[in-house]
Amino acid sequence: MKTFTILYIEDDQEIGAWSRDFLSGQGYEVIWKTSGYDVEEALDRCDLVIADIMLPGLDGFTVGQRIKRHRPELPIMMLTARTAIEDKLTGLSFADDYMTKPYHPDELLARIQVLLRRSGASEPERLQLRHLTIDRNRNRIWHTESKEEIVLTGKQFHIFMYFLDHLNHILTQKQIYEAVWGEPHMAGDKTLTVHIRHLREKIERDPAAPQIIETIRGIGYRVRA
Repeated sequence: MKTFTILYIEDDQEIGAWSRDFLSGQGYEVIWKTSGYDVEEALDRCDLVIADIMLPGLDGFTVGQRIKRHRPELPIMMLTARTAIEDKLTGLSFADDYMTKPYHPDELLARIQVLLRRSGASEPERLQLRHLTIDRNRNRIWHTESKEEIVLTGKQFHIFMYFLDHLNHILTQKQIYEAVWGEPHMAGDKTLTVHIRHLREKIERDPAAPQIIETIRGIGYRVRA
């Protein structure tokens, strides 16, 4: 699968390091810059720009406007603590998205994926995974060999799509539950375990020896590309 490159412009060392490590952990290549003065060399090899407003020297608005003049098709997200409506309107006059801190990591990932899709940088939405063909545009799944469609319940589908959004990453039960159900996960709750068992019964060749949804003992689950 293609690795997308994000140009991330943030001068705060702590925030920048955390965000770089988080995005790298989600499979993105991250070019982290602490100012807007030396971003030109990275523009031709990135798929998306994320920029703060409060940068030393050139502010994020100026940097973003210069980037748009150089590469109009390149999506830009302003990711900043500035919440005033005037700032949002200024940012959205040239940027493709404006997100304020603090933010939920899953929302950031979702917005990145939307921007990549809009720009045409994202991969085709039809994915081949072992014996499954997944069409994410139409939310349909087929067994490649039998040609039969696999019908999932709403929760099963959302769990599986969450795995696909985080291919190759080990996910904890807490991460999956809170992303799908939108509420805190209680220790000992077997709801997710039951849903994954039923999901495996539908998508695995042999649910007793799953090849798609792997159990990572003591941690959670993983789906490999």
